[in-house]
Amino acid sequence: MHIRTRGPKLRWNFRKTWPLHLMLVPGIVFTIVFAYLPMAGIVMAFQDFKPWLGFTGSPWVGWDHFRYMFERPDSIQVIWNTLIIASLKIVFQLFAPFLFALLLNEIRILGFKRAVQTLVYLPHFLSWVILGGILLDMLSPEAGLVNKALTAFGLEPIFFLGNGDWFRVTVVLSDVWKEFGFGTIVFLASLAGINPSLYEAAEVDGANRWKQTVHITIPALVPITIVLGTLSLGNILNAGFDQIFNLYNPLVYSKGDIIDTFVYRMAILNGEMSFGTAVGLFKSFVALVLIVISYRLAYKFANYKIF
Repeated sequence: MHIRTRGPKLRWNFRKTWPLHLMLVPGIVFTIVFAYLPMAGIVMAFQDFKPWLGFTGSPWVGWDHFRYMFERPDSIQVIWNTLIIASLKIVFQLFAPFLFALLLNEIRILGFKRAVQTLVYLPHFLSWVILGGILLDMLSPEAGLVNKALTAFGLEPIFFLGNGDWFRVTVVLSDVWKEFGFGTIVFLASLAGINPSLYEAAEVDGANRWKQTVHITIPALVPITIVLGTLSLGNILNAGFDQIFNLYNPLVYSKGDIIDTFVYRMAILNGEMSFGTAVGLFKSFVALVLIVISYRLAYKFANYKIF
């Protein structure tokens, strides 16, 4: 019996598609150089690393840095800060796009609808270096536009970026303002996939716009909301380094310092490279576990999977 092989066919396909494969080479090289090769530095987490001794000459200390991490009170506080800020961001970044997509879906003037969508989408493209400078000026306790408005109404000025509790509120709300326009696109895409005949049938049955929203639109958005919510669990330890780094200061370390900024200060500014690597490795391990759990939950509750 003759068994057909796919070898010649695959070779023929490669001859026709080799330019497309060649286009992948820069991305593969970039990933290997900047994502995989630096992983060799993980060994610093288990060493008392000295730059002049290198990886091979630095003494091994085993799990000492990890034990030290959980013994330091500021390390525990940093983990709690990260969990609180990241959790608030996840909740509000789900709720705000969801609500805005529902409101935007009710607009019947197409030109106005597109203009509003474009305006709320634009902040996504601005870096936190620019937005951080804008917020520092706007929220200044002396000359900031926001505090001038508060004093004009007879209220006391608020040190938004110098008070820990207000700093958390500022971080969460400013991040939601920057990103909710981008998140709205996902919900609008789901709304576009709803069968118009469902609305027509509901209208024939006497359902008004509110009842159509409650019984058709919102249930249609529930699956994608579940997917986004479960996948967000993987980012529970990513509270936004760029944003925090450009806004925080020593006055709010107790409430605003997160794992990424803590690692930056310990490893880069203080020179404790091994300890900073240990903290970063701990965060990466926990994030990996949460990502695996979130994908399994997304598959279980929304039948969503990538592979």
